[in-house]
Amino acid sequence: MVSDALVQEIRERADILEITGEFVQLKRSGKTYRGPCPLHGGEGPNFSVDPARGIFKCFVCGEGGDVFSFLMKHLGLDFPSAVRQVAARVGVEIPEDSEPREDPHAHLREAVAFADEWFRAMLLDPSAGRPAREYLSARGVEPDLAEDWGLGFAPDAWRQLRDAGLARGLTDENLLEAGLLATSEKADAPYDRFRNRVMFAIQDLRDRPIAFGGRVLGTTDEQAPKYINSPETPIFHKSRTLYGLNRARHAIRREEHSLVTEGFMDALSLHIGGFPTAVAPLGTALTAEQADLLKRYANRVYLLYDSDAAGLRATFRAGDVLLAAGCHPMVVSFPPGEDPDSVLRREGADALRGYISDAVDILERKLQILERQGYLDSIEGKRRAVDGLLSTLRSVRDPALLDIYLGRAAERTGVRRDTLVGEVARERQVPRGRPSAGAGGRSTTGAVEDERRTMDPAERALLLLVARDRALLEVAVEGGLEDRHFRDAALRRIYQALLIAGDERPGLSPEDDLAWQELLEDDTEVVHPRDAFDETVRRIVHRAKLDRLAQIDRELDLAEEDQARRLLVEKEEVARELRGAGVSLSFLRRYSDRVRT
Repeated sequence: MVSDALVQEIRERADILEITGEFVQLKRSGKTYRGPCPLHGGEGPNFSVDPARGIFKCFVCGEGGDVFSFLMKHLGLDFPSAVRQVAARVGVEIPEDSEPREDPHAHLREAVAFADEWFRAMLLDPSAGRPAREYLSARGVEPDLAEDWGLGFAPDAWRQLRDAGLARGLTDENLLEAGLLATSEKADAPYDRFRNRVMFAIQDLRDRPIAFGGRVLGTTDEQAPKYINSPETPIFHKSRTLYGLNRARHAIRREEHSLVTEGFMDALSLHIGGFPTAVAPLGTALTAEQADLLKRYANRVYLLYDSDAAGLRATFRAGDVLLAAGCHPMVVSFPPGEDPDSVLRREGADALRGYISDAVDILERKLQILERQGYLDSIEGKRRAVDGLLSTLRSVRDPALLDIYLGRAAERTGVRRDTLVGEVARERQVPRGRPSAGAGGRSTTGAVEDERRTMDPAERALLLLVARDRALLEVAVEGGLEDRHFRDAALRRIYQALLIAGDERPGLSPEDDLAWQELLEDDTEVVHPRDAFDETVRRIVHRAKLDRLAQIDRELDLAEEDQARRLLVEKEEVARELRGAGVSLSFLRRYSDRVRT
């Protein structure tokens, strides 16, 4: 890590005007310099650089920051890389222990760069590449576009790439690690992973090839997958990469939306057809990491998936992921059997723009389908319709959008808004498996094995203290703790056995005895164990009412005025019952804060 003091020194020495001036022509405008924004590709003088303050700001796309932020946003660098690049320019030496001496993955980048070059050469080969060129030409991809997009061809041969790599000085180990070769028990040597496929180079935000996707050409093997991608490698993480984002990100900022397609060819066709904001996941469902990537550039995302049953399922899954990331997904619907590429080729760009302009919100699209299929015409259908809508409602993170969704869902289904609020809030509580503060306020799950994380943390914390002092069992009984209060079946059986055994060894099944021995051997430090024990007993005994209080607080966040008044009355009644049972107000506050965080 580079120290904060050294980062500050580099920042102060850097000339942000000189660095940004390498990417955009700037002209003086008073105390600042102005020009077209290189981040979103603007044309007007909306990009401002203030050399005195060392900052930049675009008044159209809203991006701004210091010299490090500029390089991170424009070149796709991470913060340490941006610091090192600026340090090299200003002559500040970063100590060797603050930066890697060399790229540990240079051998993989070399292997992938070689394969990229080789696949391109095979596509241009007069004989070997002809079938691939014919396929691409039929899809509207002429040679100059194929070259620009890094398209290539993998011949239908078992070891042609491997042999070329070995001749270049690469090793089987490096080619295997880069995902370019594969192995089999039936083969005596590694073989080419990609064969008889049109190759799509997958690039990072610095336009470097990091992996490949391959589309099979005509084959008699019906089991051959249509597309295959490189496996995960240290330089390629499928869930954190989007095809075409390196080219689309500036246009996405400029146009304030992205277009998400199902595959490489759809995204490429959209770019060729004049839709520069298109990207595609890599053969899998859209991930949370990919949604976060899109959110960096624009909130609005248009989903251009197939309109068949599988495409609709993928659309709604992607929509929920995007909502959870803070994006606003819109669904573009095509006629049966059509996709973005076929619409472009048959109807043209204007027709596709029409489909995009007719896109509807993800929740509205669900409601349209439910209504068309008759779900909203019967009581049972409405019940099932609500179940289908809840995943979308629970995914929304934008409070204003959620309020709109709740009102719209209540209006169309006839289910009271209050009921929907309760259903949404119930599933927004902290997951059971999340590390929680245990006895003494310390996490009792953060550094333990996976099987311990599945146990209720409060119940495990209580039995951990009992394991150290069996006299606490009597305190637990006096506090009203019964075996029915335990939610975890194994811990409930251990508590029952301890009550029967007294000071003796409890009679347990082998599985439960193993869990008991783990508690006996657990050396987790607990601060003020008696106070922690008393608090944990209260928490477990009164958990149902305490959880209802937390549920009410979540519902209040979503409730309208009338519902909020009813919830506040109920909250006071539950709190009064707890105080009557001896639960202090300070304990209620601590529990509420713990659940909320």
